[in-house]
Amino acid sequence: MRPFFELLKKIIHTGIGRSRFLMASVGLGIAMLLILVAIQVHSNFNQLLYSTKNQNETADFLVINKKITNAMMGQNDKSAFSQAEIDHIKAQPFVQAFGLITSSRFRVVVQAPGDLHFATDMFFESVPDGFLDVKGEDWKWTNGERIIPIILPSDFLNLYNFGFSLSQGLPQISQETVKALPLQVVISGNTGSEQFIGRVAGFSDRISSFLVPASFMNWANEKYGTTREAPTSRVIIKTPDPSNPTLVKFLDDNGYTTNQDKLKFSKTRLIVQTIVSVIGFFGLILLFFAMLVFSMFIQLIIASCKKEIQLLVMLGTAPGQLKRYLLKQFVPLYIIIGVVCLLLLTALQCGTAAILAKHDMAVSPWPGAGVFAGTVLVLGLVYLVNLLTVNRYVNKES
Repeated sequence: MRPFFELLKKIIHTGIGRSRFLMASVGLGIAMLLILVAIQVHSNFNQLLYSTKNQNETADFLVINKKITNAMMGQNDKSAFSQAEIDHIKAQPFVQAFGLITSSRFRVVVQAPGDLHFATDMFFESVPDGFLDVKGEDWKWTNGERIIPIILPSDFLNLYNFGFSLSQGLPQISQETVKALPLQVVISGNTGSEQFIGRVAGFSDRISSFLVPASFMNWANEKYGTTREAPTSRVIIKTPDPSNPTLVKFLDDNGYTTNQDKLKFSKTRLIVQTIVSVIGFFGLILLFFAMLVFSMFIQLIIASCKKEIQLLVMLGTAPGQLKRYLLKQFVPLYIIIGVVCLLLLTALQCGTAAILAKHDMAVSPWPGAGVFAGTVLVLGLVYLVNLLTVNRYVNKES
């Protein structure tokens, strides 16, 4: 019977069978590579967003307030958050931590010492300590102390150094100098006024506001507040992904706004996800056509070998033996295609990791587990389709 099997082998690898065989192999290889690329790109994107090596802590905190419209002008209460709105924000899945920003309800005047000749009306705010990016033992205040620790926004000093000081002929000052300067702080309200010494405890890149400890804010609002209670107009949240499209949609749907620079990657993320989906979709389409070509190719082989198959059956060859022989001609090819695709993807991934590393972004230089699982799944699916085709047409011809 071996000569008959050799004859079948020659028919498989000659004539029109060979060209179809090559076309199906190339199609399967391209389809598998596209699917694996889509899986790996998705894995890389998750690493860039959520890996501890790529976390940017300052981008995890968002200060949220309502958008001010013409219809809201003169109606300050409309810019405040109700308790129901606060609870709604807290309940969102993208909120890891939530805090209220407390505003001062008293007047604040700050004056710099010496030749700086700088005095300005100011406002204070306070946030829970867990949301601060400035840590230190000096960040505390108890009733009776005359020194108030203050956190300034980094942009405030930049505006002074490169705007106000240059236009007024005043000296530029460093962060270290500002921290050493005692500021005269006068707070006043309906019940009088009081003078304190302000010490700059640090500069915040996270919150663009003039911050004081919550203990001082509560005491000063109670004693000098012009109103009994100020509505909450700003809140702060901690979120694992500021570019989360769900978060961006939530803000837009509810008329909220935040630092747009921290949301700028949302559109980029949607674009990347769309590209990944398109690559995967075309990979699946190509996979479908590759399996179709393989199926047609197997049908052609069996039709071409119809007489030989019938003769082998008449000589006592079991159909199962014929099926195993035919499948045996393709299984090594599947494995070779899978290995080649994995090698190509590994080379692409190593190159991608090296390029991203130059921009301080870290991804694994090796394909993820999903890639290997995808390879096994695709090869298993192709094998199953071909097995069904062989079973059907061998039984039919025999």
